[in-house]
Amino acid sequence: MTAEDKIRELKLVLPPVPAPAGLYEPILVDGSLAYVSGHLPILSDGTMLKGKIGTDLTLEDGISSARQAGLNILATLRHKLGNLDRVSRIVKILGMVSADSDFAQHPHVINGCSELFKQIWGEQNGVGVRSAFGVSGLPGNACVEIEGIFKIKQ
Repeated sequence: MTAEDKIRELKLVLPPVPAPAGLYEPILVDGSLAYVSGHLPILSDGTMLKGKIGTDLTLEDGISSARQAGLNILATLRHKLGNLDRVSRIVKILGMVSADSDFAQHPHVINGCSELFKQIWGEQNGVGVRSAFGVSGLPGNACVEIEGIFKIKQ
């Protein structure tokens, strides 16, 4: 089953492609790799999930926010590549979690994105290497920001 088939099977609706909020490229393709800049948990209506995990938001809120950031990454990939079937595997995900200093479940938050990619590309190709850590703040008071590297078919 292809990635696009899986998107349909899971009944996923990708949000509009987020516009850059600064001086950077949202995605850069170099050879067989697509580098995706940090994506925030922006909803289809343009609003963003905001706050600190562990203070303003629960762990579950953080997980769903990471999933939303993942959906935004998928929208950017599809827009640039034409369709998600061109992605052959996830190489690396880097997730930043805005959290209070006592919060220690950053990897669990970023699982919201990682599990989404695993659902689409499977265990072997949908899980790559990953880093997840806490930060004192993110742009616009976003609760998560996620970037990634994806291997693409030529």
